[in-house]
Amino acid sequence: MSGSTPVAHDPLLEWRSEFPTVEATLHFASHTLGAMPRGVEEALRQYAHAWKSRGLRAWEEGWFGLPTETGNVLAGILGAAPGTISMCENVTSAEAVFLSAVDFAPPRNRLVCTAEDFPSVLYLYEGLARRGVEVVRVPAREGRRIHEADVVDAIDERTAVVAVSHVMFRTAQVLDLAPIAARARAAGALTLVDAYQSVGTVPLDVRAPALDAVAGGSVKWLCGGPGAAWLYVSPEARGRLRPAFTGWMAHERPFDFDEGPMRWHEGARRFWTGTPAVVAHAAARCGWEIVARIGVPAIRAKSLRQTARMLALADERGWRVVSPRADAARGGTVVLDVPHAAAVCADLLADDVLLDHRPGVGLRLAPHFYTRDDEVEVVMRKVHDAVRRHGG
Repeated sequence: MSGSTPVAHDPLLEWRSEFPTVEATLHFASHTLGAMPRGVEEALRQYAHAWKSRGLRAWEEGWFGLPTETGNVLAGILGAAPGTISMCENVTSAEAVFLSAVDFAPPRNRLVCTAEDFPSVLYLYEGLARRGVEVVRVPAREGRRIHEADVVDAIDERTAVVAVSHVMFRTAQVLDLAPIAARARAAGALTLVDAYQSVGTVPLDVRAPALDAVAGGSVKWLCGGPGAAWLYVSPEARGRLRPAFTGWMAHERPFDFDEGPMRWHEGARRFWTGTPAVVAHAAARCGWEIVARIGVPAIRAKSLRQTARMLALADERGWRVVSPRADAARGGTVVLDVPHAAAVCADLLADDVLLDHRPGVGLRLAPHFYTRDDEVEVVMRKVHDAVRRHGG
């Protein structure tokens, strides 16, 4: 058969026992909800015990420091300095906090994004139009591909922010951020990157392309569950930004209960809002620590090998592949435009095969570091059988 050869020993499978879900299902959904680490149950038990037994003393005894400690785990994954990650509820709120610090005063009142960014942030940008922001959506070309040159061409001296995705959620296209960030910097614009579909499976060093801000979440490749999103703002940009969407935890001395005017914290807490979601941060840390210990480069190498095998199997069956074929351009997800994709997805979910479907592109399947090579063969055979049952 065509495709890559399974490795004799896969050291990443040593972590498989930490994820009970992958033994009960064919888990190919880490692009939408990563498998839960078994350590989460103990982390939540400790949280509940602290609340029950320590009451308000739990804040001083660990809760208040937990968002910073959890953020520091991610800082290591991103190549960022400790104390530079702000924890948020989700990517939409993280980006909203950052964008609330931008004046968008004419003539520099443009936000450049792409038509393939996630709808939640597109809705956020649409709302900015009520503040006089001119939103420029760079359209996709054939195959829903975003061309970096088109984004670069859309940036000019009227641009305040360039907000793009590192990996596109529908197609798993990896965007080359370097030319976009360089053009934004030359034009005097800030760069804001949605890295939800990359961090944890595609390496991203936030210092390398001179990015101003990067937002992401915990639900997907980081295996951290919902409610623990994050925002990185470069030290260069941080000091000159004063978020309007803010709260008491962003104050330099929140427990002074100062009525104002606001005095923002100098570090990552500058981009906090109200009381942090401690329970979500406690749950997220387990998965993040595993990803940090493995290292994203090792995860990426395995992902490319297994997704290449999936592409070869798709070709054998004559399915149209929507995700990019070139390794450098493909994230961790394989997207297949198979016949009757929605019905096929429903059948497979009922059979404990975890994947999803997106209108316009088809099935999305994602192996991760805990996936065995034989499971790649099995899931593609199950897709084939389901397609045939529906007459495809």
